[in-house]
Parts: sequence; C-alpha cells; structure tokens
Amino acid sequence: MLKLEYLHELVDKHGGDLAAVVASFELKGCVFDSKVRPYTMGVVNLSADSWYRESVCLSADTAIRRGKRLREEGADLIDVGAESTLPHAQRVDAGQQMSALVPVVKALSEEGILVSVETYQPKVTEACLRAGAAVLNLTGVAEAENLYRLVADHDAGVIICYVQGANVREVSAIKLGVDHTQTLLDYFSRQIELATKLGVKRIWIDPGMGFYYKNLQDSSERVHYQLTTFLNTFRLRKLGWPTCHALPHAFEYFEDEVRTAESFFAVAALLGKTDLLRTHEVAKVMGVIRSMQNN
Repeated sequence: MLKLEYLHELVDKHGGDLAAVVASFELKGCVFDSKVRPYTMGVVNLSADSWYRESVCLSADTAIRRGKRLREEGADLIDVGAESTLPHAQRVDAGQQMSALVPVVKALSEEGILVSVETYQPKVTEACLRAGAAVLNLTGVAEAENLYRLVADHDAGVIICYVQGANVREVSAIKLGVDHTQTLLDYFSRQIELATKLGVKRIWIDPGMGFYYKNLQDSSERVHYQLTTFLNTFRLRKLGWPTCHALPHAFEYFEDEVRTAESFFAVAALLGKTDLLRTHEVAKVMGVIRSMQNN
C-alpha cells in the first residue's frame, strides 16, 4: 500500500535530486521548459491490435481528426504509431508502417501540430521525419546509433525509451535489481552520451513502463513497479534531460472505469516531477495538471 511514510523516506534519502534542473529547448517554434509547466502527449494508434480502443484510428482521415481534437484538448505533442506493443499483436513491416503513418504525419505537421512517431525502424523513422515529424519515440535499442543520426540530421527530438531487449516487441522478463532507478540512470547515461555525441540536441528519457515484460503480468506487482518508478522519477533529473512517462491503465483495478486510470497515475507521475505525460485521455489528464498546478 502506498503511504506518506514511503514518500517521506524517499525524499529523506534522495531529496538532493529534487533541485536538479533539466534542459529546456525549442522544437519547431514550440518551447519545452519544465520550469513553466508539465507537457502532454496525445496518442493516435493506427493499429487495430492496440488495446486502448478509444485511440484506435483505422484510416488516415480519422487519425488526422483525432490528432486535431487532441491538440484542442491541450496536447503539446501527438504521438502516432502503426504497430501495437501488445505481445500477441501482428508485426507490421516498414513498408506497411510508412503507408499508414506518412499521410497522417504530413497532414498534422502541415496544420502546425507537433508530431511524434513511435517506432524502432530506421526506414520508418526517416520517412516520417521527412514528412514533418518533430520527434522520434524510440522503442528499441538495436538500431540506436543509426536512429540518433537520423534525428540529428533532421534537427528533431527523441524520446529514448528504456527497453530490456532489442525493441519493444522482443522483450521477455525485466530484471529489476535492488534499485531499479539506478539501473535506469546507468542505461540513460550511456544512451544520452551516444545521442549527444551524434548531434542530438533535444531529448526526453522514458522508463518504458507500458512495455509487456513477462514477469510483470501480475497486476499487483506491475502496478507497484509503475507507481514506484513514477515517484522516483525526480532522481533521473540529475541526468539533465526531461522525463516522459506513458500513463498505464490497471484494468484489473479500474474495470469499467478504466478510462479514469490514467488520471490517477498522472498524480503519481506529477509528484515525481514528470515533464511529459503520454496519455490517451488528454482532457482528463489536463484537469489533473491544472488542479495540481493551482495547489
């Protein structure tokens, strides 16, 4: 059970990290400065296999409409993807992903909307960056060096996801260790060094809590892991770059009210000083952000 005693112990042990300042940067005319406010990323799924049905768009037109609506609800970025991260979902090759993504990326970008593309494939990344994507949401490590070069060449940003495996579709069991936050610090330190060396100037780091590791199928273990990671997020700020979190769902607990789950998890993420919240429920999460900023 999450208690105030845990928060007290966490701050008592790592409170020195609370004052750490992360980089601010401009991206296609939009400034991301965590000293001002947290930011939101709305989700558009172009895969019929995606679990969150409200975000699924089966045509370019519906995807474009959803992207525009999410922006009106307050999203600073729109994240589009063409392959579900669910372990049983169909694999989507680069050609199919490009056919689905490029028209949506191009149309939203022409509307002045910042678009992030979720992929781990270089060909898809290059096509989408050429079409106007502002950010690569990188869900793999196997091609990291080539992908960082593409991001730098297009003066874009990158969300570096923590993945134990070649990519999000090739994970098995996650090794957590005694202090998983230290594991994250070590991993992101190496990736940041590589990315910046290759010319990347805009980075978010993402602990990748929405990925389907086989030893986190038990709901209590998974949610404990997620909440603990949210609350320890401020410790990652010593790396100097803002953190992005995908808000989870916990269907087992929320059942028919599963669409309210991301609002609950947003509270823990914001307490941990998360800078960018990836959500399917932008309007609900914006309400949480506004209420927490005013108190």
